[in-house]
Amino acid sequence: MSTRFLATFLLGTTMFVASLFAVPQAQTAASLVSERVDLDAIGRIKTEGLQRSQVMELVWNLTDVHGPRLTNSPEIRAAATWARERLSSWGLSGVAEEKWGPFGRGWTNEQFAAQVVAPTVSPLIAYPRAWTPGTSGPVTADVVLAVVNNDQDMEKFRGKLAGKIVLIFDAVDVPLPDAARGLRFTDEELRELQSEPVRGGGARGRGNAAAGPPPDPNIRLKRMTFYQSEGALAALIPGNGRGDRGVVMTGAYELTRQPNSPAVVPQVYVATEQYNRLVRLVERNVAVKVSIDMRNRFTEDTLDAFNIVAEIRGTDKADEVVMLGAHFDSETAGTGATDNAAGSAAMMEAMRILKATGLRMRRTVRLALWTGEEQGLLGSAAYVAEHFADVDTMQLKPAHARLSVYFNMDNGSGAIRGVYTQGNEAVRPVFSAWMEPLRSLGMTTLAIRGVGGTDHASFDRVGLPGFQFVQDRLEYNALSHHTNMDVFERVQAEDMMKNSVIIASFAYQAANREELLPRKVLPQPRNARRGGP
Repeated sequence: MSTRFLATFLLGTTMFVASLFAVPQAQTAASLVSERVDLDAIGRIKTEGLQRSQVMELVWNLTDVHGPRLTNSPEIRAAATWARERLSSWGLSGVAEEKWGPFGRGWTNEQFAAQVVAPTVSPLIAYPRAWTPGTSGPVTADVVLAVVNNDQDMEKFRGKLAGKIVLIFDAVDVPLPDAARGLRFTDEELRELQSEPVRGGGARGRGNAAAGPPPDPNIRLKRMTFYQSEGALAALIPGNGRGDRGVVMTGAYELTRQPNSPAVVPQVYVATEQYNRLVRLVERNVAVKVSIDMRNRFTEDTLDAFNIVAEIRGTDKADEVVMLGAHFDSETAGTGATDNAAGSAAMMEAMRILKATGLRMRRTVRLALWTGEEQGLLGSAAYVAEHFADVDTMQLKPAHARLSVYFNMDNGSGAIRGVYTQGNEAVRPVFSAWMEPLRSLGMTTLAIRGVGGTDHASFDRVGLPGFQFVQDRLEYNALSHHTNMDVFERVQAEDMMKNSVIIASFAYQAANREELLPRKVLPQPRNARRGGP
């Protein structure tokens, strides 16, 4: 058979088989020939993930049943027990909780009610701030405005806050609702993600800082300990700033999660529109009273947190590992649905799909569900330090050379449209080939730029291939993310099913590739980058 005839035959066969899987005509046969893609396996993954999906049942358990999931709280420990039992029931091996720490105390809210009682009675849309104390029973008190940004402000309010409920900021601007809420990527936006970003040049600096003394870096803690020492009963905080009506955006007060942390005033997030009303009334000398009943409980039986791990053992390359992961913890106002039950459920479902299909995988595929992400990627950073490398010194451990890739999902439940390559040019032809049979699911984009802010960064910063998927925004940064509206209804079932299939497909291809995925040049030790020991 001539070389020309063979090439023509392979091209025709490739295009015919790909057409059975709804691969567009624009695909390049060369990519499929040079980077082997197992279309039969991808078809089996699609069938299992799209026709027998369990992903929304997983989301329901993580949200309605076990949400929210604050790190080291009783709720996240109950959720972890459920997750381990579910993973074991699928026949995964090595299901365990790997401790890391110390992290700090657990915290849970056991009772909360808040309302305005004067000048008129009205309920408050409000939520406790995590890792702050309760009110020791119901309290009703006058409301005062006491904005503290420096030591001079403290002197101004000293002796004036005992027995008061404090508004700690001025009124917050509430813009019109975000017109971009619920959007999916346009073709133009996807093309933009594929263009090389250019930095530097021009004179577009940030400008001079505003006049006046620099902000006190410790003001958050000093402010709250000051209110406490002055005898204030509680502090009210405006709850968002996104312009979403009635939405409370919350955050944990991690500065007080240690057993020896200083005492602070009880803190409550209030919907911004309601908070602003209280400020306006107080500024115009109208007497305002608020009633709060908040019971919070700290748990100190262990100061360690944990990550959940499970795996499907490989065959001839079992010592080499492909990892999938998402953060398991959440903020407290909602049930942690889009942030990040969606990612955790998709990764669990991907593992279920791979196990249920019975597909042979040469490398071990390992799942990791992280905690402490909301406090600074703590769980994934601890895992990387324990198993792979010290980011400060770049001292590598043997397993560093045996990890092929880590894939992460943490941008809500929007459909996966591509993958950020983190500036790793060598993975582009690999991912391009893997994406071809997934184009019918909407995955079309290789974003050359890198992104941070979630757990793949813990891998990337020690020179390991770590990648985050490109997802449609939907309501993630507008309505659900870190708010009381982060609940089951915000998760899109069809997108979640497709996402689980895409993740399982990428994991399968990485597990069976002849070589490990290519890497970037090892970064410098963080100590060297910081200029210190």
